[in-house]
Amino acid sequence: MTDRDATTLGRPPTSDILILGVAVAAISTSAPLIAATATPALAISFYRCLFGSAATAPWAWFRHRAEWSLLSHRELRGAGLAGLLLALHFATWITSLRYTSVASSTALVSTQPIWAALMARRSGVYIDRKVWIGIGLSLVGVLILTGIDFALEPTALFGDLLALLGGIFSAAYVTAGERVRQTVSNPVYTTIVYAISAAFLLIMCGVFRTPMSGFGPGGWATIIALTIGAQLLGHTLINRVLKTTSATFSSLAILLEMPGAVLVAAVWLGQVPPLSIVPAVILLFAGLVLVIKGSSSEQLVESPPA
Repeated sequence: MTDRDATTLGRPPTSDILILGVAVAAISTSAPLIAATATPALAISFYRCLFGSAATAPWAWFRHRAEWSLLSHRELRGAGLAGLLLALHFATWITSLRYTSVASSTALVSTQPIWAALMARRSGVYIDRKVWIGIGLSLVGVLILTGIDFALEPTALFGDLLALLGGIFSAAYVTAGERVRQTVSNPVYTTIVYAISAAFLLIMCGVFRTPMSGFGPGGWATIIALTIGAQLLGHTLINRVLKTTSATFSSLAILLEMPGAVLVAAVWLGQVPPLSIVPAVILLFAGLVLVIKGSSSEQLVESPPA
């Protein structure tokens, strides 16, 4: 967590801007990669978390060995809840890309700051008027976007709803994780949460009888690319710059995933969004900017998963 006020938008160090650029570019490949593969969504979610935990475990163990024995029951319960919420985020959002476009899915899952603000309000946190205006604008954008999607392709509405759920679970994950991260280091927290998330996703795969193998080289390459790109490189770098750059600036930078993913999907997959959704996305985007600029740093502690 940064010690600066989240509403401070002073120019961050040049190195942080470059790091954020790399991180956002990595995250922007997530949705197009998922949309391009036929690998089951739950399997992608499971292996992504499993490989992510395996990749961070050595660092967490050797550099923070003493911390493991000091973890309290409260911290472990909090990490367990965060792991469950992360699993639900991946399960809903990744599945949404099977039913709706990359443009709609990334726009709707990016509503995470709205739900984080509402959860904070429920906990007694004061919500600035600017945030309420932003929430209203964004929700109007959501209604217009989902209405257009339904008119163009009725089944897309189901994907839109899943993407919205993904944004809600992402907000709940960040909210739960913020409490644990006050006393647990990021490497240890990440290793535990990814492992717990993988365990829950494995159960979901069993319940829904999801195939766990036979994906072919392309399927495995997609899973590895997602793990290295969006999961490890993207969000690890964003969390890294929170030490020296305001949470507000970092969160605003993450919003660039929306146009980045749309551009990649248009060039790579030929998914050119219809012009009719542009006003809705602009409304949603403008509302999110207001929400982020008006939110406290406690609501913007870590980057939401993608």
